[in-house]
Amino acid sequence: MADGELTRPARRLKLRPWLRALHRDLGYLAVGLTVVYAASGLAVNHIADWDPNFVEITAERQVVAPLPDDDTAAATTVLGELGIAETPLDVYRVSEQELEIALEASTLHVDPRTGRVFEEGKRPRFFLRVANWLHLNRGKQAWTGFADAYAIGLLVLATTGLFMIPGRKGLLGRGFVLAALGAAVPLGYLALVGSP
Repeated sequence: MADGELTRPARRLKLRPWLRALHRDLGYLAVGLTVVYAASGLAVNHIADWDPNFVEITAERQVVAPLPDDDTAAATTVLGELGIAETPLDVYRVSEQELEIALEASTLHVDPRTGRVFEEGKRPRFFLRVANWLHLNRGKQAWTGFADAYAIGLLVLATTGLFMIPGRKGLLGRGFVLAALGAAVPLGYLALVGSP
């Protein structure tokens, strides 16, 4: 009986270093994806206040006027003077005072008589657009495997974290209280506002 009691604690002590190593290494692996998901989560949480994928752009420019009467020639002149190498999606004369040149991410409103160009459109937000695309699983099947592996990794991180520290600072003391508080946050919120 005395031998059995000595053997059991020795086995437990050998398990903790493995848990710490697993927890540490999974933590390092998860850092990149955690940054992507955290940044995207913050951005998408406030979608009512801003567009997390695109920045609205407006700019006023000037080109030499008057422009040619032919719409295609006028569009070529405007794009050349503005240094835009893109082929227009559409060129449309709205009126004598406005020629619209539709590009991939913006539209140029040109006054052919004065050469005034008003640009409006959207440009992708650096990093956030891609992070949101990944977070919302727009890549579908190809990305699902990575997202599932990340979710499983987070579960392993959470579980191994529970058992890494022994005693009063671990799961039998302060750790239990903190874990219970963490679980109480979503449960309390659902109790307060109701569930779907």
